[in-house]
Amino acid sequence: MDPVSAMLHALDLEDPGARTTEDIFTGPSQWMPHGRVFGGQVLAQSIVAAARTLPDERLIHSLHGYFLRPGDVNLDVTLGVDRIHDGRSFSTRRVQTFQGGVPIMSLIASFQVEQDGVDHQFDMPHGIPDPESLPPVSEYLAGIQHPAAQFWTAARPFDIRYIDAPVYLPMEDTGERVAHQAVWLKAKATLPDDPVLHRAAMAYASDYTILEPVLRRHGAAWATPGLKMASLDHAMWWHRPARADEWLLYVEDSPSAQGGRGLAHARIYRQDGALAATVAQEGMLRIPGGETAA
Repeated sequence: MDPVSAMLHALDLEDPGARTTEDIFTGPSQWMPHGRVFGGQVLAQSIVAAARTLPDERLIHSLHGYFLRPGDVNLDVTLGVDRIHDGRSFSTRRVQTFQGGVPIMSLIASFQVEQDGVDHQFDMPHGIPDPESLPPVSEYLAGIQHPAAQFWTAARPFDIRYIDAPVYLPMEDTGERVAHQAVWLKAKATLPDDPVLHRAAMAYASDYTILEPVLRRHGAAWATPGLKMASLDHAMWWHRPARADEWLLYVEDSPSAQGGRGLAHARIYRQDGALAATVAQEGMLRIPGGETAA
């Protein structure tokens, strides 16, 4: 199964017919080289599950979630949706994701009927190279036989193009340690014309690179021996319609790191400059050599 089909399969949740005080859905876990469930997968599945309890005209506009335990890629996930509130314009849902009877993620999401209102945004940065002019990840990792490198190259459903060199491998220390980066990304194949699915796919992809500005600031890379990272929480706001199978610019920065935690936030722009979404995440980071993310 190709990577995009595998993602769509994971998001095609089943309704087992079980009912408690919540709506219950089940879905598969996707394989990952480190054996832990990808956080973006659970975020996207939660969006799909919550949306199944709402009419089509109510689209997700925000979520706030906590990653509670590492998930196991060998186990399916069960999602319980609590219909907290339905108002005239907004609906609120709480989604708990379980494996083995214990929660691995808990989030609250808000949905809204489309409405007119005031409109402004931060402008898209100037001088960003066109995505087609940038090399794919496969060029940076060519010839590396490590399972993680092979997964990053071929098994992810999104094409990611870095404006500057990625932080997969340790790079020569130039003395410049910046706490920001930008990447282009889009799904590797056309997705169905379903706005819920596109927002879920954006949430899926938003978990790939969000903490990398912290690594850049401290001269670390994903392949740094002894590096430990884990997402702690995730927040996302959708502002304007966007397709996840068209190029999106992910502008990321890290305003602070302390106490073994690093914070990063990002803006996601359509290629025409419209601000589509905003993302924030805090992660646990332990960088070897006597240095935490402080």
